[in-house]
Amino acid sequence: MKLATLVTNTDFSDFAMARPLDDAKFADLIAEARPDWEVTAHWVCKGEFPGDLSAYDGVMVTGSPASVNDAKPWMGDLAELLRGIVDGGQPLFGACFGHQIIASALGSRIIRNPDGWAHGVVPLDRIERTPWSGPSDHLQLYGSHIEQVADLPNGARRIFESPGCPIAGFVIGDKVFTVQHHPEMTRAFFEDLVEEYADHVGPEVTDQARRSIRDHAADRQAFAEEIAAFFETARH
Repeated sequence: MKLATLVTNTDFSDFAMARPLDDAKFADLIAEARPDWEVTAHWVCKGEFPGDLSAYDGVMVTGSPASVNDAKPWMGDLAELLRGIVDGGQPLFGACFGHQIIASALGSRIIRNPDGWAHGVVPLDRIERTPWSGPSDHLQLYGSHIEQVADLPNGARRIFESPGCPIAGFVIGDKVFTVQHHPEMTRAFFEDLVEEYADHVGPEVTDQARRSIRDHAADRQAFAEEIAAFFETARH
């Protein structure tokens, strides 16, 4: 299969540039499950939009430290593109900011997390199974967000929840699949991210994130398999 990654991550700090960027993170994630698939990145946060997505079997939208509510011009262009992808029935997966902007493009509100930062290894409970679901209904993924989806888009079904985050993932038919958290992040990257964000999120949130990394392993491989199985299901 050929997948397009729409990169929305606006972090070009020294910290980010010293580590794999989201184009590589998502390509590496897919390669863990389907090493023969091709993944091509388009940096939509820089205004670099694909001219034609019809050559791809599916589309992924990355995370970002940006807020959907900032309503930057590139976000409006991305929302329009996403509505076209959904209307056209092309398989679409979104993570974190990707999850939020897909929901927003389809009419949902994005709000501040009532419980504050979700930051660390976050429990992800499956509340509805899909044809591509893996064997476990209880997963762990890295998460770092202060905003979340407040209500489902029309026709969407909630499939995941996390503490303080009732809509931690949704589907629309078998063509749209989202998750609030970060399956693409590795432990090494997230450990570094926790230290980089320490001043930003504060000592209490940072200490909790450190404990979560120490006590839990993220289910990266299992979720990579679910993403791959989603695209395989959606293309049939």
